[in-house]
Amino acid sequence: MIIFIDMTENESIFSIRVECYDGYRGEESPRRFFLNKRQIDVVDTLDRWLAPDHRYFKVKGDDGATYIIRHDVTTGQWELTLYDGGFV
Repeated sequence: MIIFIDMTENESIFSIRVECYDGYRGEESPRRFFLNKRQIDVVDTLDRWLAPDHRYFKVKGDDGATYIIRHDVTTGQWELTLYDGGFV
């Protein structure tokens, strides 16, 4: 099941908080994040890419799901943009 999340319509459904590791070059990389109070550890960073005003990370969580989270470089806010829990 893949869920695309439109944060403009669903901002109040849950909150996301991301803890990062600053690499030796100063680039942040998500290590764990919290959806409301649920902690998800990042077991693998599958991809990352830059947009003019956002940085995107496609990560595999310790729950087996795949997530795309993005970081707004201007405001410092994080958003969940995709959740793929696999096949049911």
